[in-house]
Amino acid sequence: MKKHLAKGAQILLFFSVGIIILYLVFQRQEAAYRAECALKNIPTGECSLLDKIASDISNAHFGWIAVTISLFMLTNVIRAVRWQMMFRAIGYETRVVNLLGTIMVNYLTNLGIPRSGEVIRAGLVFKYEGVPVEKALGTIFTDRIFDVFMLAIFMVLALFVGGSEFVHYINTSMEAGGPANASDSGVIWFIGVAVPLLVIAAVLWRNRAKLMATNMGKKGLQLLRGFADGVKSISGVSSIPLFILYTVSIWIIYYLMFYFAFFSFDPTAHLGPATALVVFVFGSLGILIPTPGGMGSYHYLVGQGLALYGISGADGFSFANIVFFSIQLLANILFGLLFLILLPLLNKK
Repeated sequence: MKKHLAKGAQILLFFSVGIIILYLVFQRQEAAYRAECALKNIPTGECSLLDKIASDISNAHFGWIAVTISLFMLTNVIRAVRWQMMFRAIGYETRVVNLLGTIMVNYLTNLGIPRSGEVIRAGLVFKYEGVPVEKALGTIFTDRIFDVFMLAIFMVLALFVGGSEFVHYINTSMEAGGPANASDSGVIWFIGVAVPLLVIAAVLWRNRAKLMATNMGKKGLQLLRGFADGVKSISGVSSIPLFILYTVSIWIIYYLMFYFAFFSFDPTAHLGPATALVVFVFGSLGILIPTPGGMGSYHYLVGQGLALYGISGADGFSFANIVFFSIQLLANILFGLLFLILLPLLNKK
């Protein structure tokens, strides 16, 4: 009972953070929207951002949204095939359909408790494919490392193609915090987090012989070795070039998803590939923040990115909601629930 209450509290906490950020972004955009209406002599009663968002979503071009969802599922199939290569490298034959299913359930779970889906994903792989959880977690960790690496590449590309507006925004954002504030926050982080971790690590290392003699220590060592095997799986894949091709393809398709999403909304339909790259990077950074699906943070950063190219705050907010609802909610919930039903049926034996 206590365990379920703790999980419920976690879900409530993360959703609360996401909703608070989303509410603050909404309030800011609504104030700007009302000011815009006042300049156009539109009565306040006819100027509701919520009504505008509902109208924009209902009038979106759903054919383009279907294209983006299809591309999203293609990336997950490629991710599953790439993951299969990693398991094969450490001696486990797995089925792509099971791996795809666990990935979709992972996304669904992350909507409740961000980053919890990776553990569920590893548990499902153990259940349906017999891969030890610690080894599965090692491969998932490696998978995430490649995602971070690809995001870094796209950020560099965005700096090159984003033009002076993007560079100016980065410089302004860095100056807003000020070097003194950045230094102070670094010192606080080091004292509050790094120092205690270093002390704990030193104590554990000093008493490592005693710890290794205990059952808990032996089990912990076994888990670490399994995790390391999963991480090292990349070195044994059948084709490194093919693995890299899959990795690059996933992120190119992510970018194309975002670019094609522009055509689903009239105010963004005229924007070009370079703009899509910059705003895509903004949105990707928003999803990294641990709220359900990047709720709030995604909306804010996508709006900021679009503002660099003359898109109003209200239109940017509507576009962010179109993408958020179609991918983060509709696709992840629909396919996540579908595979929750299908996985047991596909693995009756």
